[in-house]
Amino acid sequence: MKPQVIAGIVLVVLGALVLFTGGLSFGSQRSVMRVGDLQVSAEEQRVIPAWVGGVAIVGGLLLVGTGLRKRA
Repeated sequence: MKPQVIAGIVLVVLGALVLFTGGLSFGSQRSVMRVGDLQVSAEEQRVIPAWVGGVAIVGGLLLVGTGLRKRA
């Protein structure tokens, strides 16, 4: 199987996961203030929007389609 087809399948699966779960969230931690040895940090939750999943599905389907197309 071509790498292009495999990448397309992975994109479709990840896009469906994002789209059907309503968006995935991930945490990120950043330093807010540092004074000497004292450091204050904040953890933020960020959400991947559902439309990104739709774009990933379309892109993955295009990759699979072009990867499966035979040369004439």
